[in-house]
Amino acid sequence: MLLKTCLFLLLFLLQQTIATSFDGFLFNGFRGVNFTLEGFTTITTTGLLMLNNMTKEITGHAFHPSKFNFRNPSDGSVFSFSTTFAFGIISVDPNLSGHGIAFVISPTEDFSRAIGSQYLGLSNLSSNGNSSNHLFAVELDTILNPEFRDINENHVGVDINGLRSSNSSPAGYYPDNGQPFHNLTLWSGQVMQVWVDYDGRERRVDVTLAPASIAKPKKPLLSTKIDLAGVLMDSMFVGFASSSGSYLTSHYILGWSFSVNGTAQALDFSLLPSLPRTKSKNRSKLLYILLPLASAIFVLVAITVALLFVRRKMKYAEELEQWEMDYSSHRFSYKDLHRATRGFRDKELLGIGGFGRVYKGVLPSSRTEIAVKRVSHESRQGMREFVAEVVSLGRLRHRNLVPLLGYCRRKRELLLVYDYMRNGSLDKFLHDSGKPVLSWAARLKIIKGVAAGLLYLHQDWEQVVIHRDIKASNVLLDEEFNARLGDFGLARLYDHGDDLTSTNVVGTMGYLAPELARTGKSSTATDVFAFGTFLLEVVCGRRPLSSSMGEQVVLVDWVVENWRTGSITATRDARMGEEDYETEEVELLLKVGLLCSHPLPAARPSMRQTMRYLEGEEPLPELSPTYMSFSVLELLHNDGFDDYLMSPTATATATASSVYVSGE
Repeated sequence: MLLKTCLFLLLFLLQQTIATSFDGFLFNGFRGVNFTLEGFTTITTTGLLMLNNMTKEITGHAFHPSKFNFRNPSDGSVFSFSTTFAFGIISVDPNLSGHGIAFVISPTEDFSRAIGSQYLGLSNLSSNGNSSNHLFAVELDTILNPEFRDINENHVGVDINGLRSSNSSPAGYYPDNGQPFHNLTLWSGQVMQVWVDYDGRERRVDVTLAPASIAKPKKPLLSTKIDLAGVLMDSMFVGFASSSGSYLTSHYILGWSFSVNGTAQALDFSLLPSLPRTKSKNRSKLLYILLPLASAIFVLVAITVALLFVRRKMKYAEELEQWEMDYSSHRFSYKDLHRATRGFRDKELLGIGGFGRVYKGVLPSSRTEIAVKRVSHESRQGMREFVAEVVSLGRLRHRNLVPLLGYCRRKRELLLVYDYMRNGSLDKFLHDSGKPVLSWAARLKIIKGVAAGLLYLHQDWEQVVIHRDIKASNVLLDEEFNARLGDFGLARLYDHGDDLTSTNVVGTMGYLAPELARTGKSSTATDVFAFGTFLLEVVCGRRPLSSSMGEQVVLVDWVVENWRTGSITATRDARMGEEDYETEEVELLLKVGLLCSHPLPAARPSMRQTMRYLEGEEPLPELSPTYMSFSVLELLHNDGFDDYLMSPTATATATASSVYVSGE
């Protein structure tokens, strides 16, 4: 009798924990489950399905090992299906998150070609959006990617064959009690539940999101008409995909239920594993307990330690005024940065720019690689405004911008902390003979990446950001040679619709728009001019200003002159192989660069228009060399730039770093 009772209880627990059938399954936790796992995905000892593990630039995938039939063999129609799962996203930084999670239906379990810096682990640049993918996905996306037309950095979307959602909504839910829409932060570290229901007869997808503590809301978060007949095949896999991007984030699935031609069984939250807790940072609690019990010898040691501590504190002394309290969460300690860079020793020096030196470092607590820029600033009031803008710029989140992590202020020195880019500056790959020659595909990717980053700054963020120093040395390359626009030391913020009032001419010679000499007024058009010059520099492999036969050569004029003689494509970087590029693409990009760097601001396109040209979504207007006929260098002479034009012998060195005409 006792044996029968034990067997009964065992069977009951197994049914509650894992239930599977031919057309569906239920997993309340994943301990002992046989899934197909890829990348850094694993099942923890507590039964959590961990898609990635606080590692940057990785992908993770988990699929049910059996395929499911999605089509009626009699008429080929697509069956209805239903799924629900509980998830949690934990980020080291509560204000930032890596890329999110996608529930996916796929004809294959092999996503080895997906990249970890984007695409949620589902695709790459060449495969994204292809109809041959036969992918259906529901994304929980925590990064704003303008190229995918994302609505914000915290949304839910329905994807077909790629990451450009057919319908999406900010993350949240509609309470059943009639209260207004309630927002949810996907990376809050809290457990949430998602329901995805497809009605094969109505051809409609409903997606619902809610905290784990409440029942499924009656009104879905989003509902969209989609006929999956052209997407789903007869039999397909179901599972999850994820990518971490540039931020230390972990993605977890706690439980999962799925059903074809039926409603997915409800999860039992009493059986689900718990999300891991964040580690406590209170390391000195034990010390405070033991101090009252210390002996006289220990007191003597404590006094000695206290004296050493005072000495070290003086060494790492930094200023902290009352106005900085609002920015404390963005502030690094000088001691941590001093240790990270090994005392700012020359061996860790990455480069010297117009405002200061940049050092490589590794934060001692998280082992995160960083770049630290030391900036001098004389004005106390100017410092306050500068810090306010630095903190605002720290909220910029785009895969083609170098993340600004925070700052530290010490005396009249400001230290800006950035994410470290392993491949360094683009300038070195264009002009350093010791570096490998960039292929045409890599150059095209870099140009489009910088353009996407500028579009985000100019039009897609909550404020307008004028960078004011776009150049090859301020474009950094990550491990996969994705372009990241950095160095926001000269950037300025404005509200959309404001008049741009900056009147100090700043920037780097060769990238400065001609009108700056007349008005000194920076704008999105001056950024576009610099981008056009940068684009020509990447295609041609030549600096904006160079010397030949003792005379100064302006890159824009040189390209226009070759265009006039019918050999515009001959200006491409000759170091690229003949088979490495498409002539039509080279010609298109050169003309886009010339249009962006037109001497007249009104003739330049916006960055959104520029992106349409680069993506082939809109043809270029009819252009001719005559349209670009007057010399930019001559215009600079006429507008009073003679004193700032460099001698031919100094050009090669000066254009590699910032030449600030008038600092702020």
